[in-house]
Amino acid sequence: MGGEKLLDDLGKEKLVQLLWPLATFCGVEVLTYCMMSNHFHLLVRIPPPAELSEEALLEKLTAFYGPQGAKTVLAQESLKQQGKIDAGIRASVEARQGDVSAFMSEFKQSFSRWYNGRNERFGTLWAERLTTVLVEDSPAALQTLAAYIDLNPVRAGLVADPKDYCHCGYAAALVGNRRIQQGLMSFLEPKDWPQAATAYRGLLFATADSANASDPQVLDPETIRAELARGGELGGGQVLRLRIRHFSDGVVLGSPEFVDRQFLRYRERFSPKRKNGARPIRGVPLPGISALRDLRVNAIG
Repeated sequence: MGGEKLLDDLGKEKLVQLLWPLATFCGVEVLTYCMMSNHFHLLVRIPPPAELSEEALLEKLTAFYGPQGAKTVLAQESLKQQGKIDAGIRASVEARQGDVSAFMSEFKQSFSRWYNGRNERFGTLWAERLTTVLVEDSPAALQTLAAYIDLNPVRAGLVADPKDYCHCGYAAALVGNRRIQQGLMSFLEPKDWPQAATAYRGLLFATADSANASDPQVLDPETIRAELARGGELGGGQVLRLRIRHFSDGVVLGSPEFVDRQFLRYRERFSPKRKNGARPIRGVPLPGISALRDLRVNAIG
């Protein structure tokens, strides 16, 4: 959006509303999200490919096009008459399964159509290119990225606690959004929501002294930077209150082993002089988390 803060509360809520049917349609699992005034963050998982049953295919069509949508009706008719959904319709749905580019393109275009219609405008809404980061599907990496995303409104100074920002995944989970609850529980140790909610809140407010304090003391960004500069110990929940460019521009994030594997997978895109992929996130204590890009300029804000 070119830095303009165009999204009011209704616009942010519309983004959330568009997210769920499209995620169902494209076979994407949303772990958490945050809708801000001029951008959004999504943490999604792409499940392994699986053959779609006729029932699952119809469910996807209904979620995206609605029960009276043309493709939904055609699928219902072919299923009734032939015992299976038309091959062309099946192919069009299967082609989008797990395709992050198709998912994001449709998400942004759908919102642009709604926004332009509501505001009697036309043309491009999203000025900047989509930035994607490949994240290791491990508890350490996902916990860090999820907490960073849910803390966006705190870093922006909108709220002191992400539970008070209704346009993020954490707040949605607390009021009963089962899909987000399941997404968060997928990388947290407790497998029932009340215990998982307590564990995740501990991550959001973790300090060097206690990760589970009932009334944690959160340092302001200036104090956090000063503590880091003098070599003081800080917990992840404190560090994640700083802007860390690696989480948007690091290309690949995860354990050093994971980042090195991705580097070798795309070895031809890098200089022959480069020997490995994993680069530390300089200046912040995030043990075990590396990035593919070695960012040194304005990396920590």
